[in-house]
Amino acid sequence: MNDAIPVTRAVDYGTAKLMPDVDRKRAWLLTVDGAPQSYVDLDEPEYLEFEYARRLGHVLDTVAEAGRALDVLHLGGGALTLPRYLAATRPGSRQDVVEADRALLELVAEHLPVPDGTGIQLHAGDARAWLESAPDDSADVLVADVFGGSRVPAHLTSVGYAQQAERVLRRSGVYLANLADAAPFAFLRSQLATYATLFEELVLIAEPGVLRGRRFGNAVLVAAHRPLDTATLTRLTASDAFPARVEQGLALRQFIGGARPVQDEDAVPSPEPPEGAFSIG
Repeated sequence: MNDAIPVTRAVDYGTAKLMPDVDRKRAWLLTVDGAPQSYVDLDEPEYLEFEYARRLGHVLDTVAEAGRALDVLHLGGGALTLPRYLAATRPGSRQDVVEADRALLELVAEHLPVPDGTGIQLHAGDARAWLESAPDDSADVLVADVFGGSRVPAHLTSVGYAQQAERVLRRSGVYLANLADAAPFAFLRSQLATYATLFEELVLIAEPGVLRGRRFGNAVLVAAHRPLDTATLTRLTASDAFPARVEQGLALRQFIGGARPVQDEDAVPSPEPPEGAFSIG
């Protein structure tokens, strides 16, 4: 039983709340303005509560042989769920985490500190600006999970941004993004079209109900210059409590249809979620 006390604090981009999970001894839910941002279990960092986080975790498990240390750049920090996961599953990894909300980083560091020696470095700053200053060929994996409120900021949706991500990744590197959309998927299709201009391999992971247009939801975009282990990804995502589909190849090209890559001058944020889509009580 977690008898810790909830914490509420004004941060740079809203009101953050850290709420203890009554069922897990040292587990916490982070929300910002009521929207869930992160869930972490300090005693079991390998545990991923959110469905989209588990899908990102499945990809991270398959990008290299089990346990191999990686150089990872995270755009968007929250409560550092995936950096903690990688530190536990791939010890020795070097991880940079870029979070625009400095006060949120300070809140997390104060109440949910990362143990020493994990190789996680925190940086307060704009994701694209930080990316543009990062060295070429410096990351094995780039994870983008950036939401301003509940929307992906426009300047992180364009070909110009994607080119910077591709530059920073090593040739064998993998790009992962957490996105959100609903039918008719104008945003999601345009994002796939954008990454198709730079990467030979694209994969999309989402629940069937989302892909069929039944509801608003998260989708994980994966891009690389090399084939991805989609067989293992399909097996892992199908076995989750909320199974997901792994789309690639012809099916994904048909999904993209006539969508065009996004240029900086045309970029818009991801769509506003419907009322209550992601909120917590």
